[in-house]
Amino acid sequence: MSRRPGNPGRRLANGGGIPFISSMNSRSRSSPLLSIGLVVVGAILLIGYCYSGSGGQIADREAVSRLEGAVSCTLEAQRALPVLKKAYGDSMRKVLHVGPDTCSVVSKLLKEEDTEGWGVEPYDLDDVDGTCKSLVRRGFVRVADIKYHLPYRSKSFSMVLVSDALDYLSPRYLNKTLPELARVASDGIVVFTGLPGQQRAKVSELSKFGRPAKFRSSSWWIRFFMQISLEENEGASKKFEQASIKRSYKPACQVFHLKAYP
Repeated sequence: MSRRPGNPGRRLANGGGIPFISSMNSRSRSSPLLSIGLVVVGAILLIGYCYSGSGGQIADREAVSRLEGAVSCTLEAQRALPVLKKAYGDSMRKVLHVGPDTCSVVSKLLKEEDTEGWGVEPYDLDDVDGTCKSLVRRGFVRVADIKYHLPYRSKSFSMVLVSDALDYLSPRYLNKTLPELARVASDGIVVFTGLPGQQRAKVSELSKFGRPAKFRSSSWWIRFFMQISLEENEGASKKFEQASIKRSYKPACQVFHLKAYP
């Protein structure tokens, strides 16, 4: 019985008998794997870009402002330092930061040209690194209960920057703490507070003040500032807004600009 001849047209259509076409068909079958590989390589390159050059700002924004869906206003204050310096100019020459993780803020301030950085840590310092220990040893950072008198003379600092601290205080203690912040400042106070409904990155779920963070609305804060005779620094607020637009900076926390007491 003779073998039935194959259909040469069919073989050609499938690329049979022509090495180049067979190779092309082989490549097309492997194209899904190639596409997946390209996607993976592209993702790696994108991540690398985010951590360098112009992408650093995007990566920094994600790392600083959101920690497992929560927000740290102290990290937000660090992000805002270039904007604050642009808005306040010479008023940033001697800055006191008040709030948790103040060592990281002070370290950053000290790297700025013509800027002195000092800090008050309202929590006990546990498991801190060598840099923080050095700042404490040299007196740049102090541990103090901010519900009471601050260990500084009046108008010791051109500016006071406070974050992640006032949200833990009841109005009773805010009545004491905010006037103290105004007392040690000569040019102004900048306050970073959480937004209502916002989840706080855990500095301590129950702080040394014995209560969880309570986020108040901007209208609540404004009324409270007026009650204790703290006026809004409208000029600085406007400059901060303009500098924020130029740097594409969008705060994840509420930012209040206040005048120091005369």
